[in-house]
Amino acid sequence: MGASAIFLFLLLSSLAFRQQIFHQPLIFVKGDMDLIQKTCKNTKYYDLCVSSLKSNATSSKADTKGLALIMIGIGIANATATSSYLSSQLPSSANDTILKKVLKECADKYSYAGDALQASVQDLAVESYDYAYMHIMAAADYPNGCHNAFKRYPELAYPPEIARREKGLKQICDVVLGIVDLLGW
Repeated sequence: MGASAIFLFLLLSSLAFRQQIFHQPLIFVKGDMDLIQKTCKNTKYYDLCVSSLKSNATSSKADTKGLALIMIGIGIANATATSSYLSSQLPSSANDTILKKVLKECADKYSYAGDALQASVQDLAVESYDYAYMHIMAAADYPNGCHNAFKRYPELAYPPEIARREKGLKQICDVVLGIVDLLGW
């Protein structure tokens, strides 16, 4: 199942969950480029926000909360892909027990980041914006645990690929935090 299929499932599940709890019809505001640009202007990484939302077909029908959910889905895909990437590196480090331990810890941290982002989807569904914000901040912080694991062993260099993925997840989370700020703080 591809990342876009997983995201669509998560989005629809969270929207259905919201409808089930509140017994209200879901209302979508036509999310044209004006809404995307206006929303993205409130984020730390405007270009990342606009390009990510424009590349997702569902953003044209989304309201501000829908745009946040799209970006959360992108973050979940990033965290999941990074956790899988790190896990895939474990067999090649079989002879280096320290590296294997650090890679396992990093894979776990990115898995936790994905879990935190998933929790934020549920928080948004019930309009618990403060909890959503907290979970998104936690997701942005989990990669620090990976980075710190490498720092504990000076003989291990922090791989550029992991640094790139860490930066990407943190920037995605920063974009989501900017969007959540618009939702009713």
